[in-house]
Amino acid sequence: MTWRDEYRSKLTTAERVARLVESGDHVVLPGCGAAPWSFLNALVARSDELAGVRICHASLWGDLPHLRPELHDRIVYKSFSLVTPNARALIDEGRAEFVPVGLADLPRLMLRGHLPVDVAVLSLTPPDEHGYCSYGSYVAYMKAAAESAKVRIAEINDQMPRTHGDTLVHVSEIEHLLEVSYPLTPIPPPKPPTETERQIGHHVADLVDDGSTLQLGRGGIPDAVLSYLRDKRDLGIHTEMFSDGVVDLVERGVITGGRKTLHPGKLVAGFLDGSERLYDFVRDNPMVEMRRSEYVNDPAVIGQNDNLVAINAALEIDLTGQINTESFATRLFAGVGGQLDFALGSQVGRNGRYVVALPSTASGGRVSRITAQFAAGTAVTIPRTLTHYVVTEHGIADLRGKTLAERAQALIAIAHPDFREELERSARERRDVFF
Repeated sequence: MTWRDEYRSKLTTAERVARLVESGDHVVLPGCGAAPWSFLNALVARSDELAGVRICHASLWGDLPHLRPELHDRIVYKSFSLVTPNARALIDEGRAEFVPVGLADLPRLMLRGHLPVDVAVLSLTPPDEHGYCSYGSYVAYMKAAAESAKVRIAEINDQMPRTHGDTLVHVSEIEHLLEVSYPLTPIPPPKPPTETERQIGHHVADLVDDGSTLQLGRGGIPDAVLSYLRDKRDLGIHTEMFSDGVVDLVERGVITGGRKTLHPGKLVAGFLDGSERLYDFVRDNPMVEMRRSEYVNDPAVIGQNDNLVAINAALEIDLTGQINTESFATRLFAGVGGQLDFALGSQVGRNGRYVVALPSTASGGRVSRITAQFAAGTAVTIPRTLTHYVVTEHGIADLRGKTLAERAQALIAIAHPDFREELERSARERRDVFF
């Protein structure tokens, strides 16, 4: 039997594959714009027959049918690593679950059986002439999910961009196939960077030398950073994800990967999150290599990139250098992602730099993001031992090799002026630690 015969024999419908899911199953999906909509809608349509099904994925955009409140106890959302706005309220109310795990470890937990995968639902391209489909925009943890699953289902989407790298899977490795055709869900349109974000972006850009390899995400601060890199030369990309802003710098000749020490000339990522323009750019583009998260986010792999600059955001930082990217006290807001992976990896490589960038205040200027100490229950995402550069609109603090007192002084110097006196007073009250 040829692969084409096998392909045809495995074609089915969304309604039929939805019936493969049993009560109590863990069903793993890709994130960002790669949602398998036909499967999701068919599964929700038969939710009255189910109980305790976990739908497991990281960030996922769009009007997700499995997040509807009336489905609780029948279909429960289990969030991996990252939390998006459409899931925060559910987690707050106890109607969704969260697994705090970094992107390097997430696939390993699946492969080792610590995170169960009963059903893996893939979003793939149509097969090539040899019967190989591509994972397209979202490799990340999905290869590990497919290798761990008892049942593998794939939506074959002719609008998924075929990408290069570690992206291939043969039709013989998947039990059930359904053909679909719809565009990838775009991210919500980004807001233009604020003046504060532009000031931060300008400071961060000063830490990026020609020939640096970048890790950065999306949002106001990363977009502002990218806008200040237009005069740089031969930048590279090794990152868990990238978005449209990277395309601008490739087209300007700023990002070439020409000086990368690992995968020279290649943009390396685990997943993509952007607009149709981004997906058109990566389509069959040999410059882009999509790879598994346990590779992209492995600190030992990250450290093979000389001159890596890892640029990340945070919710707050205390005066010792502890970083919180996840919660407001006990209330979950964002998640873990790959920041710890890159904080570690940047310490391994030659001339690596780990940069945390954040506005100095929140809540309209009423709250300082640089704080004497965290509220009870706050998550510490990055230990102070790994904190390197901290950037606000008021400047840059380099915490490498500094004592606790020196760290406090450096961080107070880049705090908002309205809060510096209060922070100094709090530091003096802890004379045994700071002064």
